Amino acid sequence: MPKDQAGFDKLSPNGEKASTSSARTETGGSARSGHTPSAVLSVNAGSSSIKFAVYPVQGAGIGDALLSGAFEGLEPQGQARLSWTWQGRTQTQVLATTASDPFDTALQILQQRLTETPGLPELRAVAHRVVHGGEAFTRSVHVTPAVLNELERYNSLAPLHQPHNLAGIRAFAKAFAGLPQIACFDTAYHATVPALHSSFALPNSLRRQGVRRYGFHGLSYQFIMGELQQCSDRAPSRVLMAHLGNGASLCAAQGGLSVATTMGFSALDGLMMGTRSGNLDPGVLLYLMEQGWGHAQIEQLLYKQSGLLGVSGISADMRTLRQNDSEAARFAIDLFAHRIVREAGAMAACLQGLDVIAFSGGIGEHDAALRQQVGQQLGWLGVQIDAQRNLLAKGDASMAIHSASSAVEVWVIPTDEGRVAAREALALHGFPGQAGEGQVLCHPRA
Repeated sequence: MPKDQAGFDKLSPNGEKASTSSARTETGGSARSGHTPSAVLSVNAGSSSIKFAVYPVQGAGIGDALLSGAFEGLEPQGQARLSWTWQGRTQTQVLATTASDPFDTALQILQQRLTETPGLPELRAVAHRVVHGGEAFTRSVHVTPAVLNELERYNSLAPLHQPHNLAGIRAFAKAFAGLPQIACFDTAYHATVPALHSSFALPNSLRRQGVRRYGFHGLSYQFIMGELQQCSDRAPSRVLMAHLGNGASLCAAQGGLSVATTMGFSALDGLMMGTRSGNLDPGVLLYLMEQGWGHAQIEQLLYKQSGLLGVSGISADMRTLRQNDSEAARFAIDLFAHRIVREAGAMAACLQGLDVIAFSGGIGEHDAALRQQVGQQLGWLGVQIDAQRNLLAKGDASMAIHSASSAVEVWVIPTDEGRVAAREALALHGFPGQAGEGQVLCHPRA
């Protein structure tokens, strides 16, 4: 197949692939009669990790992941390791340290794992989570060298993610040279946010340069909304989604569409996070500059030394803070909850009321105490959480946790950003598959 650059399909002027021959990754055990079973490999590449999952194409949809896992410790002098789950069994492998790039070593092992895992369908595309698409990309795209060059413009707006997302695309394009590489954007879901909610009170000349609110965690919010649409009759109404993890944000949605969100121009704004500050008076930055702080110092402070870690002085991990009985740990947790409640009030104001709250992300799905604390402080909106149901919600299925008398439905929705990315790849390429979409498991409503 002709290549524009190593690993990238050459496109015709209208953006379609010039060649229609399908790339093939042999993974063993695939049926050969009728439609060959197909799958999408979803990837989230970070600075020291690669998360991946193989999703089967089922009719016009995407089924549950067949194989999933993560490479961690890929940073320089790190201890590289792979953990993966297949058929309900999780295994871990420590990777030998070599002089070569640990990222390249990980991809070689991933290719081996895909080949040696029996019964995996034929891979048809690699779908990548990309944090920032800016104004240029409001939907998923087939990656070309020109697309990558454009996306590099947003590296400084998401320095913890964007450069590594793009490096991952380049590496996978080389390692899986026959497969289309699809970029799926966390900002795309928020393309429906009206200008009134996406604008800063700055000169229009800056708005024309792209200085505006974008919003993030969009792949997660797409998944959460899809689950709510199958679990709750109120999904088309006024919904507040809370993606709470090391990165954290809120999204106000109505009619299934994003209308406001707490993150803005960069992935720093809004809620307090694991190591990020969240909303901050810009006067603080002017003060630090007057004290002689440079760009690199300020960036390090805001992205890596603030949030739960900075406030507690102990850890960015909520689980670690829960196990620590110090006043510093308690205050960091309380401040995290306070910021959620404060921003939730703003989102409810944008919606002119509230009908549903959905918790997701590592903290949102697993920290029952945080959910209870936030629910109690939002009681003025009519939120009532059932304490027993809240404790039963373990993040393994979509589950309602509100009491029967609550005016607002409250759900715990385990998110799956990789599955959304796989759906986006399917929508772009329309792979042949087999009938039967995977079912959504919802626990009964309160």
